[in-house]
Amino acid sequence: MAAQIISGKDLSTTIRQELAARAAELTAKHGVTPGLATVLVGDNPASQMYVGMKNKAATAAGLNSRQLTLAGDISQDELLGVVAGLNADPTVHGILVQLPLPGHIDEATIIEAISPSKDVDGLHPVNAGRLATGSGEFFAPCTPAGVVEMLLRSGHDPAGKRVVVLGRSNLVGQPLANLLLRKGRGGDATVTVCHSRTRDLAEVTRNAEILVVAIGRPEMITGDMVSPGTVVIDVGTHRVDDPGSEKGYRVCGDVLFDEVRKVAAAISPSPGGVGPMTITMLLSNTVDAAARAAAVA
Repeated sequence: MAAQIISGKDLSTTIRQELAARAAELTAKHGVTPGLATVLVGDNPASQMYVGMKNKAATAAGLNSRQLTLAGDISQDELLGVVAGLNADPTVHGILVQLPLPGHIDEATIIEAISPSKDVDGLHPVNAGRLATGSGEFFAPCTPAGVVEMLLRSGHDPAGKRVVVLGRSNLVGQPLANLLLRKGRGGDATVTVCHSRTRDLAEVTRNAEILVVAIGRPEMITGDMVSPGTVVIDVGTHRVDDPGSEKGYRVCGDVLFDEVRKVAAAISPSPGGVGPMTITMLLSNTVDAAARAAAVA
């Protein structure tokens, strides 16, 4: 039986329609239109593309989207001043400073300057700490939140399941493990986190009922590393050389898709899987932030 394809693109379309309805209700009933401010420093082409995609998605969902494009040689103090201004602006409910930043700026200092209540990227230590401890309101990082939402909406609730997460980064692996361990919706899983020092990796991955791969290596996970019936979520995105293609390259994930799909019960593609969900959860966090500001969350 062919594996179920978990399309992040299709799920995102549905969720964004829901978010647009929530945003319209906030505006109509409470006079609050969710506002997202994106800060782009320098002229990195990839960052320009990502910020453009986020702003376009925000506008389509009925959010007020504001992009601040700053010179690459802006000083750290000047950038901190920009962030402080956005923190103080009541029409801005979510702030995203696009990473990476130029080398002369300390990213951690900028992230920590963002108000936790507007940190819709979920990177501030306050939000990370609240996620880890399960106390208080927080914003989860968008990619891990998107993975959990994909599992739930595709009929693969992780509750009670053996979930293996490949990768222990602060952006994906660790926050995802914390989300999956929480009590309640999207949680209650039994989680194993693997990394570069894990021994007998294939033995661990074959024990997974749900396998989430964020290891950062193109097509590392092959069919023999997955047990029949496993649900596989591929977080990776890579551009690899392919002389046979028109562009000279192709895009793939951390999973050897054509091989693993023959074994798995369900699998997300890359591209078209987690990527669209990451942007969608940024919008979701922004709408949640606006609802909290309006005291209607």
